[in-house]
Amino acid sequence: MATKKHLELQEFSDADLQAELEATESRYQKMKFDHAITGLDNPLVIREVRRDIARLNTAIRSRELTAATEGELENRSKTRARRRRAK
Repeated sequence: MATKKHLELQEFSDADLQAELEATESRYQKMKFDHAITGLDNPLVIREVRRDIARLNTAIRSRELTAATEGELENRSKTRARRRRAK
């Protein structure tokens, strides 16, 4: 089931996603620092911000794969097959 945040991210452009990722990462760093120094009222907010960063990275990567050419996808498949054999 798609979350509201995921549906919201689909409406963003690529540049907006990058800007949102940078803003969220800086907010996360500031929250971690503040929590280490004085503590936060609700430390579970840190987890939510971390998950938002993961959602943004996932959205960016899925767009990269969608925009990839046939050759790039083929090379990706070869790389993944090599990694599986190496294990």
